[in-house]
Amino acid sequence: MNFNFENLYLINPTDIDDECYIRAVHAEKILDNAKIFSSFEDSIKEIDFLIATSSIESKKDKKHLRNSIVLEEFCKTINEINGKIGLVFGREDYGLFNEEIALCDIMIKIPTSENYQTLNLSHSVGIVLYSLFIKTFSTKQKRSIGRIEKEKMFEKFNLLLNKINYPLHKKENTKIMVRRLLGRAIPSKWEYHTLMGILSKTLEKLKK
Repeated sequence: MNFNFENLYLINPTDIDDECYIRAVHAEKILDNAKIFSSFEDSIKEIDFLIATSSIESKKDKKHLRNSIVLEEFCKTINEINGKIGLVFGREDYGLFNEEIALCDIMIKIPTSENYQTLNLSHSVGIVLYSLFIKTFSTKQKRSIGRIEKEKMFEKFNLLLNKINYPLHKKENTKIMVRRLLGRAIPSKWEYHTLMGILSKTLEKLKK
């Protein structure tokens, strides 16, 4: 509430009891309106752009799952994203699972000392929300695509990989790479339709 965020989604939480309300102080409204989900997949159905958060990143460019961008760099592009944005925070003890991160468009990281990289969950949330708040969310520079359009593009790309007999052992990592690439690029509607046209024409040619 300090930073004008109102929508809280919780997945299999513990009971929202009196202690939660005491700690919330004057932000009880957010707890009252929190949406509860039984699975991560259910919680993201109406979210257009998903941002994973983690302190554990890949040190190799070819390992795309945990390739992250620094929070400050992501904040510079936040105004280009259209639709519902979901900030995904993991569990206090062991963060997000790999399969949850794989469903996100990008992963961001808060720079910390190499000596001790992990932040408490509440601190991570506070830093991320503050960093986004000071960017004001004011101007939309371009109309970007939503989740439905992205999934259609991923379906086409998957069909293309199948058509060219792309090596099975590389396929999953490559699909994640493309998701991360599009997440960083934040393509506009025009760019989306151009890319979809190219993919469709390529698939038609391969059929012939």
